[in-house]
Amino acid sequence: MFSAFRLLRCVGLFLLASCSFAVLADPVDGAAQALHLLDYVGADYPATVLDGKVVDASEYQEQLEFLARLQGLIVALPARPERTELERAVADLRKSVDQHADGGVVARQARQLGARLAVTYEISQAPIITPDPARGAPLFAQHCAVCHGDAGAGDGPAGIGLTPPPSNLRDAARLDRLSLYDLYNTLGLGIEGTDMPSFADQLDDRQRWDVATYIAGFSADSAAAQGKTFNLADLARQTPAEVSATDGPQVAATFRAQRAHPPQVQRGPAQLLDYTASTLDKSLAAYKAGDREQAYDLSVAAYLEGFELVESSLDNVDANVRKDTEKALMAYRQSLQDGLSVPQAAQKLEAAKAKLKASAGLLGGDNLSTSLSFISGLLILLREGLEAILVLAAILAFLRNTGQESAVRSVNIGWGLALLAGLGTWALAAYVIDVSGAQRELLEGATALFASVMVLWLGVWMHDRRHAAAWQDYIKSSLVGGGGRFGFAILAFFSVYRELFEVILFYETLWLQAGPAGHNAVLAGGATALVLLVGLAWIILRGSAKLPLTLFFSINAALLCALSVVFAGHGVKALQEAGIFGTRPVPFIEFDWLGIHADAYSLSAQAIAILAITVLYGRSWLTEKRRAEAA
Repeated sequence: MFSAFRLLRCVGLFLLASCSFAVLADPVDGAAQALHLLDYVGADYPATVLDGKVVDASEYQEQLEFLARLQGLIVALPARPERTELERAVADLRKSVDQHADGGVVARQARQLGARLAVTYEISQAPIITPDPARGAPLFAQHCAVCHGDAGAGDGPAGIGLTPPPSNLRDAARLDRLSLYDLYNTLGLGIEGTDMPSFADQLDDRQRWDVATYIAGFSADSAAAQGKTFNLADLARQTPAEVSATDGPQVAATFRAQRAHPPQVQRGPAQLLDYTASTLDKSLAAYKAGDREQAYDLSVAAYLEGFELVESSLDNVDANVRKDTEKALMAYRQSLQDGLSVPQAAQKLEAAKAKLKASAGLLGGDNLSTSLSFISGLLILLREGLEAILVLAAILAFLRNTGQESAVRSVNIGWGLALLAGLGTWALAAYVIDVSGAQRELLEGATALFASVMVLWLGVWMHDRRHAAAWQDYIKSSLVGGGGRFGFAILAFFSVYRELFEVILFYETLWLQAGPAGHNAVLAGGATALVLLVGLAWIILRGSAKLPLTLFFSINAALLCALSVVFAGHGVKALQEAGIFGTRPVPFIEFDWLGIHADAYSLSAQAIAILAITVLYGRSWLTEKRRAEAA
């Protein structure tokens, strides 16, 4: 059996390295593009004219080109009573630029026109989830630093020789004329006529807000954050120049500091569910526009970056509501994949949003209650850790009961490395690169399926050696050779690693949802779960020592084969949540803890696992029968 682990070792490493793909960002319409051009006219025009004379001819010409495109975009917008007024305002703005008007005047005209445009065409200029510059830092390093430089000064190696050169993001005067939304919008649209690309296909909505907040920090003094408190909408829509004009430079300094580090980063249940609902609306808009691929990707992001993060808390309040909401979200996603008509997809979406509203009502607002924080902290670790504990305890009991104490060290090394790898993956995702919800589910699904194969193999192997004679024959072939030790170690590694990253993520989210008042309850719940898991492991180890070897092997084999079926169900479910393939609901019982889901794909995977068990055990039975007849 264990010679096969040489191949499985390579497969395992491949699984860890292959889980990377991006979730596409939301589509943009003509109104957002028009607003984007207005933002940059207001920010860049003032540097082109001084005392009525053009001082930067190339930049001035670019402003004229922007205005020409802007006029075309406004004319092409859907008819609204206010559109005529917008067209007149654009003409007035163009006239001011043609006459070399003062930069401050043009900037004010552009900002005022942008505000009217946003109201008329209902353009949201504020993030739903408070941006986090700590998440934005690794994304900036990954996507932006090559041109703009590590410190944002426009001196990156790839920017050498570009015309125009990359923007100096530390230019405080220019950044003061840009809002946080302007930076976010630029990341999604790019800047036509320059080498600044659109990152809409690489960074999702939340990620672009995070990067924009990080960029805003280049021109901010964090020491000035104390003073007037601005709400998130104002931090996103206003510019420091506007704040300075109305409230003075000291308040503007406070504004800069707060938009670079928005106070009280919130990811409470209400915020996360609002994010899901708004992203689903963007998904349907993309579907109406004929972009089925982007609509599907947005439906995946809506689930993974919003609803999934409150599932554990919702499960502890009403598991049926959680299941119904999840099914409704998956049904809408499947309607996009199946190419249903827009009215049919819209009907599925309304049903999903109704379920989301019911979920929001159960979870409340920004913070969880103390009791729910405790229960969530308890069940997250208990639920996610139970399967790993069962596998580890079964392996350790097996080794100790058969006198193979020297191989225990390999198992301990395996799960110890899994702890380090899980913590390392979390640190990498938090501080170096951004791991999306889809990547997380892909990793979980792949490792679950891999673990399913491994525990099935181990279970059948134990069954084949449940008799003392067979076991003694195997002892002679040296169980504790390199292949055997590595086999146990890698099984221990995957059993723990597949759960740990998910546990850390859920606890991180739960910590923010609980708020300061619920932190002690979360810690108490986690500590209680840890005690219960350790107690379970002790009971298995202690109780198994008293069992006859044949009975012990049979119980262990049955347990591992059952876990193989469970892992198969969990693995397929995770891949479905990641959007790798669709769903096919069927009338069947559901039992999440056993990986049983009323879905044709998930049940098929478990049926294949059961068939494999049947075939392998049947082969074992025939071998024993032939051996008995020969004797």
